[in-house]
Parts: sequence; structure tokens; C-alpha cells
Amino acid sequence: MSDKNPRYNRILLKLSGEALAGGQGMGINADVLDKMSLAIAHLRGLDVQVGIVVGGGNLYRGSQLQQEGLVGRVTGDQMGMLATVMNGLAMRDALERRNIKSRLMSALPIGEVTESYSSRNAIRYLKHGEVCIFVAGTGNPFFTTDTAACLRGIEIEANLILKATKVDGVYDKDPSTHADAIKYDYLSFDEVLEQKLGVMDLTAIALLREHNVPLQVFDMNKPNALLNVVMGEEEGTKVGQ
Repeated sequence: MSDKNPRYNRILLKLSGEALAGGQGMGINADVLDKMSLAIAHLRGLDVQVGIVVGGGNLYRGSQLQQEGLVGRVTGDQMGMLATVMNGLAMRDALERRNIKSRLMSALPIGEVTESYSSRNAIRYLKHGEVCIFVAGTGNPFFTTDTAACLRGIEIEANLILKATKVDGVYDKDPSTHADAIKYDYLSFDEVLEQKLGVMDLTAIALLREHNVPLQVFDMNKPNALLNVVMGEEEGTKVGQ
């Protein structure tokens, strides 16, 4: 594949907190971090510019505390944003160990730990070969990290949004509980919205549709899957106009 040029030269990769936990359920799995940093190193070797948005569900899940009335929705969402900062720090260090220059950019100002997010600065860093890790979601409650990933992808003018999951694409029903589940190779934004398929939350899909930025869902545990997607090979499920 090295003799081919990548189809996409700037991507936004969405990594869920659950994905970073691996099989542990909670916490950060060192093997997952290592594999992801290696996959990103391969992309950088092809001069692909990489932005990353990380979730925080492996460190904090606010729904239980909210159901028990211990925290309100706004506070719970803010706690979730801080969890993404911790994941971002771990991801940055994993990349730095591979000598990949990285920037941690936060939607919430945390001066000693991260720099504040700026789309202009992010694009400048990307052009200079640095990986940008975007944390703290959008900085606002009520918006998921899926929406943050799509927003950041549009802002940095990414050619493709990539969602790393534990399954090899989008199915008409849960493949872990239905043996007859059918995998989609391609879906339109309208089909995802109309059928309410659990690709990303509907706000994120509507945002991508409005700005015509394609989305690819793939299995992050499959060897070379990320590289295959960026090279334009068939992998996972593509969502577009």
C-alpha cells in the first residue's frame, strides 16, 4: 500500500472513552493506546494530517449520578468534559513516545495543562505535521463528543470524519445479539436520520449533512483498518450524501 497515495490528506478521528478502555470496561488500556498511536504513526508517515477527539466514558459516566439526583445535567456534563482531558493527556503522551509531535487543545481553558482550542491554530499545527488532540467536547453541556468530533472536523476542514468502534461498521440491528443482522457498506445521511441508526447522535449527523463531510465507521481492533480507510479501500460503513 505504500506505493499508493492516501485518498484523504486531513482526517478527524473520533475515539470513544469505551474504546480506550479496551476489554477493561473502565480506565485506560495501555495496549489500546499503543496500538492507536502506532496506527496514527503510520498515517503521519504518509503525511496524512490527523486531528483526534476523545470521549470520556471510560473514566466517568454521569447518567447514574444524575439518575440518583447527586449532580445536575450541566455539572455531570462538565465532569465528563474533564474526563476527556485525562484521556487526551494519555493519548498525547503515547504519541510523544513515538516521536510524533502533538498538541492538546481544550474547549475549556485549563492553562497549565492544555492550550485553548482555536481552529486557526489547529490548522496551522496540522500543516506543520503535528497531531491535534481536541478535548473537553464543545465546552458546552448537552452536546456529546460525537457532535464535538463533527464540529471540530468541519472547523479544521477535514476531508473525512472517522469513528473508531468495536464493530466493523453499521448494522440494521445489534450484531452481538442478532445473528441475522445486516451490515451496511454505504448509507446516506438521510437514511441514518430517518431510521435513527445508532451511528452517531442525530445532531452530529445533521451537522455533517449540512456541511457535506463524509463519515466512516470502522472496527478499531482490526489490524490496518484505519490505514485502509485513509487509503480509500473498502472498510466498515461509509455515510455520505
